[in-house]
Amino acid sequence: MPAPSYVPPSPATFTYNGYQAYGAPSTPTWDPSALASYFNTMSLQAPQEWVMDTGASAHMSSDAGNLNSLSSNPPHKHIMDLRTGAVILSSGDLYPVTALPHALTAVTADSTLWHRRLGHPGPDAFRRLISSTSLPINKSSSPMDDDMIDVPDSVPVPPMHTGLRRPAGACRSAGPPPVSTTPAASTPRTPASSARSPAHTLAPSACSSPAHASASSGRSTASTAQQSPDQEPAFSAASASSSDDIDDTASGSASPSSSSPTTPPRPSSPPPARQMITHRQAGKVIGPRLRLNLHATPVVAPSPVPKSIRGALKDPNWLAAMTAEYGALLANDTWDLLRPPANANVVSGKWVFRHKFKPDGSLDRYKARWVLRGFSQEHGIDFDETFSPVVKPATIRVILSVALSSNWKIRQLDVKNAFLHGRLDEVVFCHQPTGFVDSTRPDHVCRLNRALYGLKQAPRAWYHRFATFITTLGFTCSKSDTSLFILHGTLGTAYLLLYVDDIILTASTSTLLERVITALSAEFAMTDLGELQHFLGLAVRRDSQGMFLSQTRYALEILERAGMSSCHSASTPVDTSPKLAAEASPPVADPSEYRSLAGALQYLTFTRPDIAYAVQQICLHMHDPRDQHLLLVKRVLRYVKGTLHHGLQLTPSSTDRLIAYTDADWAGCPDTRRSTSGYCVFLGDNLISWSSKRQHTVSRSSAEAEYRGVANAVAEASWLRQLLQELHRPLPSATIVFCDNVSAVYMSTNPVQHQRNKHIEIDLHFVRDRVALGHIRVLHVPSSRQFADIFTKGLPSPLFLDFRSSLSVRESPVATAGGC
Repeated sequence: MPAPSYVPPSPATFTYNGYQAYGAPSTPTWDPSALASYFNTMSLQAPQEWVMDTGASAHMSSDAGNLNSLSSNPPHKHIMDLRTGAVILSSGDLYPVTALPHALTAVTADSTLWHRRLGHPGPDAFRRLISSTSLPINKSSSPMDDDMIDVPDSVPVPPMHTGLRRPAGACRSAGPPPVSTTPAASTPRTPASSARSPAHTLAPSACSSPAHASASSGRSTASTAQQSPDQEPAFSAASASSSDDIDDTASGSASPSSSSPTTPPRPSSPPPARQMITHRQAGKVIGPRLRLNLHATPVVAPSPVPKSIRGALKDPNWLAAMTAEYGALLANDTWDLLRPPANANVVSGKWVFRHKFKPDGSLDRYKARWVLRGFSQEHGIDFDETFSPVVKPATIRVILSVALSSNWKIRQLDVKNAFLHGRLDEVVFCHQPTGFVDSTRPDHVCRLNRALYGLKQAPRAWYHRFATFITTLGFTCSKSDTSLFILHGTLGTAYLLLYVDDIILTASTSTLLERVITALSAEFAMTDLGELQHFLGLAVRRDSQGMFLSQTRYALEILERAGMSSCHSASTPVDTSPKLAAEASPPVADPSEYRSLAGALQYLTFTRPDIAYAVQQICLHMHDPRDQHLLLVKRVLRYVKGTLHHGLQLTPSSTDRLIAYTDADWAGCPDTRRSTSGYCVFLGDNLISWSSKRQHTVSRSSAEAEYRGVANAVAEASWLRQLLQELHRPLPSATIVFCDNVSAVYMSTNPVQHQRNKHIEIDLHFVRDRVALGHIRVLHVPSSRQFADIFTKGLPSPLFLDFRSSLSVRESPVATAGGC
């Protein structure tokens, strides 16, 4: 508000209502002449300062929230001008702002900008506003030019205007279409069309390019062909009155009488005749064309897995799969049809159906297999030995790390009907496959020459058959893992891993690799799957930075099985509270579901060491699960939901260093007071082995528990050293085992017996022997860097995330094929 220079009136100037200003007499008087003289002489002088605030600093309110106090920063109590440095606002009760001696004038602008500022008035109203208000318009742009009047698309057009956009061929540089006040030509039309026709139309502006200009002129010529050039446009009374109303409304108070005398009046002659026609009348209303790719590949839903043999025989897809399986059985001379001997144990069978999918998730083929019910076999009659070796997970990670560090190619092979290649030593009878019974000998049974899926001795027979052949190629069976075969000769080195019918093969040279594949394909029906991508449910992605192992698809299947696909995620798989007791709560309603989820999570630890401890705690209570144990399962699933794309990262690194970390949680089990020990082993920078397990016996002291954990880690390290020796990758130095317990470190080298180690005599001598041979060194590590803690107890979230990253459990940088 301005601060006027107010001159107070003299005493006894005027009184009102019995009260007199400045000591007037008691009798009120009224002096009209003095009052008129005062008002004539009083003036408001231009103030030098303007006050931003009245200075009121105290306020009253029933609600303290209504008061908004603004305080300035103590170092900056004054607001100063940036250019001059003068203080323009102070911190007192009043905040004066010094007024400038002269006001700034507006910068001139063109008529288009003023037309937008004034709300897009009509041409005549716009001219009146310019002439009456003397707007500072740039003279280089004529304010009377109709083409300069702009109507953008975002401004609503009154109902009497046709708000049509420019056609697709109009030039965009010419601006939006101008408004024309020329009425449309009076052409014959129906009453309905006359009622809908507007009094004003929009015409497309001229294009600057010759091509667009010629196109516009062509359209104008075609649209005006119905009217003679000499014919004047007809103005109807309605259109004229509408035009006047619009102009008067747009101009507001700007009337012709208030126009500036310096502005010459516009001639009263009408503007040149221009034929305007709407786009709709010209038939040129063309909206933006939305081009969509509507080409679709028909997706045929796969035939569902049949629930009975009758449904499978009626479905052509499953019938073809069954026929192919039956043909393979006959081609391999799997059985001979004989009459069943007396007192013979004839094993029954069933068809098993499943879908086989490609890595991208699409259907690959329908698979049907005739499987025997091996549980009806009798020991000593139709089977004896059933042993079958299975490759260890640590062996797989060691082979992948060595091949990755050496930059070897890794190939994957699949054996078709692997068990059919195994020959049986026992006499086994089975029924003919359902749906494929020989019509000429329906009462005969099959005397098996080769093993079939479901037989107890089938895995052993297939392994014996494969091991016998692979040794003829120069391979030797590893003593550390019987599923590993090693070839080392003049042509190079090759490693072969066998897991039932899946094979991983890697070699130092491409020539040796192709030779082995050719020899295997000649002996067995085999499929070369190319570079390793999927193995045992693992997704393998190899790039320049290393190899990433994940089980994303398998984790999604577990979540769907548990009905937790949309659950909220958890930051850690287990909290920091003590371990759960065996009878902490009532039993679960469905123990089979608990056991199924526990087994599924146990296989997920193949690439997820971060959940090893939580899964170990879950598996401890599989015999009698309780509600609290089921809550732990759900907690782990929530953590898996938040880390679906996490996996184990392997990088090319040196393979001549083996380092282990071991730890124990003393007497952690609330029921048995047994300790939980855990370890992790690194080959170079790659994590290749880990364990979280409850100890078999009770430890009398924390030193005993820690030393048992050291013994377990030393045993694993010794096995890995032997495996690397067989791979022709001997370690040049001792394996370092880190432990955060000082007593356990001292006991590994001190030969003196004392009270703390008398109960662990065997473990004590085992570790000392390895240390004496120079294979193992036990060293101390601070607890803050003891990575094995993640396998023995629940950790706080920051420490857990730190240790998880140290274990090379990371998120995949790129989504793997098929979402795996």
